[in-house]
Amino acid sequence: MGPALPSKGDLTLRLFGLLTIALAAFLATRPASAQMSDPRYPVCMRTYGVQVGDRMDCVFMSLDQCQASALGLPATCLLNPYFAPRSVRPHRVER
Repeated sequence: MGPALPSKGDLTLRLFGLLTIALAAFLATRPASAQMSDPRYPVCMRTYGVQVGDRMDCVFMSLDQCQASALGLPATCLLNPYFAPRSVRPHRVER
């Protein structure tokens, strides 16, 4: 006589176990943090760590402004590698 087929209860329990493992693996993954490299601002603040997250926010007009915001945080200020200053259009004289 061959091996007995698993009962309906055994299959349900196995399926429940697999779904639990899959759900735990899904919840354990962290979404990628958004990186904001706005080309309109010349200075970025790079933050590190679990509490504040790993990210780079490019929203500062000067290093002093960034350093004031970074005070007390695990962060550093740096020049925005994607900074693209706007071209200044000559003012048109109206007639």
